[in-house]
Amino acid sequence: MTRQTVRLGTRRSLLARTQSGQVADMIRDQLGLEVELVEIVTEGDRSQAAGTPVTSATPTGIYVSALRDALLAGEVDVAVHSLKDLPTYAAEGIDLIAIPVREDPRDVIVARDGLTLGELPAGSKVGTGSPRRVAQLAALGLSLELTGVRGNIDTRIGKVRSGEFDAVVLARAGLSRIGRLDEVTEMLDPLQMLPAPGQGALGIECRADDELGQTLRALDHGPTRAAVTAERALLATLEGGCAAPIGTLADVVEGEDGDELWVRAVVLSPDGAVAIRRSASGSPADAAGVGTRLAEEMLSEGAGTLAGDES
Repeated sequence: MTRQTVRLGTRRSLLARTQSGQVADMIRDQLGLEVELVEIVTEGDRSQAAGTPVTSATPTGIYVSALRDALLAGEVDVAVHSLKDLPTYAAEGIDLIAIPVREDPRDVIVARDGLTLGELPAGSKVGTGSPRRVAQLAALGLSLELTGVRGNIDTRIGKVRSGEFDAVVLARAGLSRIGRLDEVTEMLDPLQMLPAPGQGALGIECRADDELGQTLRALDHGPTRAAVTAERALLATLEGGCAAPIGTLADVVEGEDGDELWVRAVVLSPDGAVAIRRSASGSPADAAGVGTRLAEEMLSEGAGTLAGDES
């Protein structure tokens, strides 16, 4: 393949540029290609700048479509996404060519005075813009005041430092990527808070007819792809959308007869009062099947009604 410079599309936020920069370094170091970052403004960025909240009615892929449009228009060669933002349906003419090693997918608390979730007094104001997090926090019965919050990581943590919030809930992966893990006051166990499907993973896309894709496949990490494939298949079957109260986490672990895929999932009513929690296991080679069958089991037990409240 002959190509002078790979044009890599990225959103303008610090986190997006950092994630894209990490992928650019992989392409340079592992594949020996030169990379140029190309900034693309997405509808999600415009909504965030205008203060429009992300809700259950917000279209899945609000941060993705502008990058994909630039890819299809030939303005960039590669697009990098947070996988949890990526719609579960395929995009015509685009391949999800590689999913690198996943960061720790857990959610975390950044709270005043170094407090943990359990140490926050009743009535403490906790900020999160995610119905998934709101429902799971409410289910814990800690009598917290759960309030929507928008903005980038700086803005959200700033609301804790200023006293506007007692704590905010964030994804550990984002804080890790921008070097701010020292501000975390508690890592949330998945038993308390299952993450969003694909959380912590990055998706690398390119045009389906571009021979660059064959080269980029070297960046794919098999166990990560199997895990997030199961999570995304579960989400697609439940038809939850990116802001629905659905949490799931899959892991590839060593079993007696080789690698095994384990998937945990929860679907909650928006207020957390009703929850359906289930798990399943299977072969990593059948990741989509494991996720789909688990979702179908949950639907048979009434999860469709709960997910429908947020779809």
